[in-house]
This record gives sequence, C-alpha cells and structure tokens, in this order.
Amino acid sequence: MKKLLAEFIGTLWMVLGGCGSAVLAAAYPELGIGFLGVSLAFGLTVLTMVYAIGHVSGCHLNPAVSIGLWIGGRFESKELIPYIIAQVLGGIAGAGILYLIATGKSGFEIGGFASNGYGEHSPGGYSMLAALITEVVMTFMFLIIILGATHSKAPKGMAGLAIGLGLTLIHLISIPVTNTSVNPARSTSQALFAGDWAIGQLWLFWVAPIVGAILAGLVYKYISPESKS
Repeated sequence: MKKLLAEFIGTLWMVLGGCGSAVLAAAYPELGIGFLGVSLAFGLTVLTMVYAIGHVSGCHLNPAVSIGLWIGGRFESKELIPYIIAQVLGGIAGAGILYLIATGKSGFEIGGFASNGYGEHSPGGYSMLAALITEVVMTFMFLIIILGATHSKAPKGMAGLAIGLGLTLIHLISIPVTNTSVNPARSTSQALFAGDWAIGQLWLFWVAPIVGAILAGLVYKYISPESKS
C-alpha cells in the first residue's frame, strides 16, 4: 500500500507540475514560460520525485514505465495492475487540483487543458501517423534511459538526473507534435477534463507509449540483461 500511495502522490505531482505549467504559465502575457519552460517543468517533476519516492516505489509515475520495466525483467507481474491504477488515479487527482486552481480565474476557458492530440488538435497540426511514430519512439527512448540509468552497473545516485533531463529533452522534441504524452496516465487525466475530442483521441496515447515501452524492455533486456545475483 505504501508503494501505491507513493505512485499516487508522485503522479499527482507530475501532472500538477507539468500540465499545470502548460495551463497556467506557458502563455502568460509577456512572461510566459513557453515550450522550454513546460519541458523543464515535466523533467523537474520526475527528477524531484525520483529522489523523494524512488526508494519507496521506484518512482514509475507512468503505466508505460511500469510495463517497460516488467518486460525488461525489473518489475514483478503481481504489482503491475495496482501500480497502473494508482498512477491513473494520481493523475486524475492532479488534474482535478489543476482544474480547481485554473477555474479560480474569471473568464477561464478549459480549451484543450494541456491534452494530447493529433491532426487539428496537434499544436503544430501533425497527422495521426506522425503522432503515433513520435509517441512510440519517444517512449522507447525514455525507457532506454530509465533501464540504463537504473541498471546495477550504472553510476549510483545519478538516475534521477538522467531520467529528468531525458524527459525534458523528449518534451522539447515532441510538444509541437502531440503536446507530449509518453505517459497514458498523464493523457487520461487531462482528457477526462477536456472531454470531447480529447477522449476520442486518447486511444493513441495508451497504445503508442505501451508499444514503445514493450520494445524498449525487450531491446534493453537483450543488450544489457540485469544480473540475477
């Protein structure tokens, strides 16, 4: 239960910090943080949680990460579904807090609410195929970074930096394409509040990250299997 609570809190923070920066601060008149600021915000939420709860739950915060670690032989099957449920619920809670804050401003319109999308709902107007490729590849690379940074032979204590900066880079690349998911819990939390088209396109932001995570788990398990000792 402690692990699940840690995943709930960590995912809540990731959604509140990352999506909150996009909704509240990205386009703030004259002082907005833009794509760079949002990218850093997502990276910083994960980096801070790695050191805060990594020793409790492993700090997955993401169903794709849990699945990738499971495929890579780093995570037990019996914990997979409970972790995913805790992550999704934490993400929804984070989005709920963000909604309460955002609606405290007169004239606020929910709009896309930092949801992920493709086609006319892509920030740069990218197609469904472009979005699919982006999410598969970015999640694949994210899991390669995670699997490598947390390997028993990797430098100790540096995993948080590698993972946080890796997620920042992923956002710098892919925000214009899909608003960056690589995390089904993050996508679900925002889509539930945005509704309409965001719910209709949510399937891609479950399928693509999971495919990318599975591929990464298989590849990394082959190139650098973890010692059983």
